[in-house]
Amino acid sequence: MSTVEVVDVAPGPSAPVTGKALFQNLLTREFLGHKKKVHSVAWNCAGKKLASGSVDQTARIWHIEPHGHSKAKDMELKGHTDSVDQLCWDPKHADLLATASGDKTVRLWDARAGKCSQQVELSGENINITYKPDGSHIAVGNRDDELTIIDVRKFKAIHKRKFTYEVNEIAWNTTGELFFLTTGNGTVEVLEYPSLQTLQTLVAHTAGCYCIAIDPTGRYLAVGSADALVSLWDVSEMLCVRTFTKLEWPVRTISFNHDGQYIASASEDLFIDIAEVDTGRSVFQIPCRAAMNSVEWNPKYNLLAFAADDKNKYQTDEGVFRVFGFEDP
Repeated sequence: MSTVEVVDVAPGPSAPVTGKALFQNLLTREFLGHKKKVHSVAWNCAGKKLASGSVDQTARIWHIEPHGHSKAKDMELKGHTDSVDQLCWDPKHADLLATASGDKTVRLWDARAGKCSQQVELSGENINITYKPDGSHIAVGNRDDELTIIDVRKFKAIHKRKFTYEVNEIAWNTTGELFFLTTGNGTVEVLEYPSLQTLQTLVAHTAGCYCIAIDPTGRYLAVGSADALVSLWDVSEMLCVRTFTKLEWPVRTISFNHDGQYIASASEDLFIDIAEVDTGRSVFQIPCRAAMNSVEWNPKYNLLAFAADDKNKYQTDEGVFRVFGFEDP
């Protein structure tokens, strides 16, 4: 079985707790359900549902109470015929989930019914998907470095662009006016939206840039690279303000917490690093057993979901994810 983990970091009602003290004495809960390893985890905009996508060709939706300790209920979403590599929730609708699969389709699901409501077939194996902040468009990237923009209302592809360089991860800024691509050249391409014309190339790292995250306050973007560094960029100036250096392996996945104070980053190192955004100081490490595929903070609470290349005792893929941040009952 595959698992997903969620961690809850919840300060008490008294004076604000920050830094290492915020994360001490918190528990990790394990969620089992998938038959093969989990590639992606994502919270809905209300912070009460978590979606997981797996190599077993399914997605699952989990109802997780941030401060509860009852067993999480889950719903299986079936229909894809290849790995569900990435998924994302509508930022304006807590029950609409989009999934991208190697079967060349993108599907929209209603989390209340567990049914696929829309589907579009694209030209390649899809590996990246992200919503525009206003919920109007979805961007999808495939293994052939082609970007497709989908109009959510019609659920139809309205724009395609093929790039001549390796495109790894994609993101809009918080206003939807800028679109970012991390590339195998160690750069971040800054595009104007909706024209997708290049405005600027950020020479960000000495090796390929793998992942990107946007600070929810809109101040920063963070980039994770094969050089084992995470760089933090001021969006208004497009200048690098600091780097995070705790990891020793290529950075696979990064995420800002809900108020932009902390950033989680992970790689093949057997821990997830949590650092202060404004100082760059590493304040906590969450132990893990394998290379990490996905980390994502809850948009309302200090709960961190993460999924890795776990193996079970039979050395086959373990379909689990975990969540960090639950208080000891």
